[in-house]
Amino acid sequence: MNVQKTSVKLLDVQSNTENFRLEVLTGLNKEPKQLDSKWLYDEKGSSLFEKITTLPEYYLTRTELLILRRYAKEMVSFFGERAILIDLGSGSSEKVKILLDEVPDLSAYIPVDISKEFLKESATALASEYPSLKVTAVCADYTKLFDLSSFNQEGKMIVFFPGSTIGNFEPSHAEAFFKRISKMLTKGDGLLIGIDMKKDPSILNRAYNDSFGITAAFNLNVLARINRELQADFQLHQFEHYAYYNEKHERIEMHIQSLVDQVVTIDRMPILFKKGETIHTENSYKYDVTTFKTMVEKNGFKTEKVWTDPDSFFSVHYLTLSFP
Repeated sequence: MNVQKTSVKLLDVQSNTENFRLEVLTGLNKEPKQLDSKWLYDEKGSSLFEKITTLPEYYLTRTELLILRRYAKEMVSFFGERAILIDLGSGSSEKVKILLDEVPDLSAYIPVDISKEFLKESATALASEYPSLKVTAVCADYTKLFDLSSFNQEGKMIVFFPGSTIGNFEPSHAEAFFKRISKMLTKGDGLLIGIDMKKDPSILNRAYNDSFGITAAFNLNVLARINRELQADFQLHQFEHYAYYNEKHERIEMHIQSLVDQVVTIDRMPILFKKGETIHTENSYKYDVTTFKTMVEKNGFKTEKVWTDPDSFFSVHYLTLSFP
């Protein structure tokens, strides 16, 4: 049987450079300084993150992959026929392939990522592996609402949000995120989401301070991006990666710390750094099943099934939209 190969369609609804400039300048003039973690993921940052996922200290990806491989057939049984699979923060698409191998009748696959070039490469590679699959790549900031009404919905919409990325949101922002997702879906549509679980802080600290320095390079790369795109003059050797588990807030915090008193200019605007001052670049909140279930169920979703690994390091939840 001859199968016609379909090309990858790319929709670009990403924020422009002016939005990046505005958010960077606003964040670095706050007290304390901060940058949204989404800006870590330019093409190089996305590539570095893929390397992080293979590190021995970084248990999250391999544990989630173990769960997906073990339970994929059961997970996709919730999808129904001719579903549209929306992959938020798709990255290299390694995880979604496990699902695609178990669900042959998808109506369409929609990978969504903030890094345009990385998205194009990974979506094209995936389309070549699954030539009968309709692939529409969307370059977008998935933390904001975007329109999916143009897709011909033959079956349910299923949002796939792996990697415990929801942990990067403040809890109140996570709740707002679920409300935004609910507006993109209709009653009965699904959300398959990965959650990092609470565990020994020493395991968490090692995961975000790897011995190879890849996480440090990933974190500091955002300064190189600001230099390149916003005509800034960060001296990267005068900053260092700093990450630790905040027990009070039950989250990993990732920072970039200034090693000296210095002044950095961004588009001719001076930004003062004191020695030891940090830029807060990322949080990663850790949940237990009960706390997470309570949060999603008060924001429109019903928990249908939860899968975990033998050590309860990680969990994957299938949710359905219970009301519009």
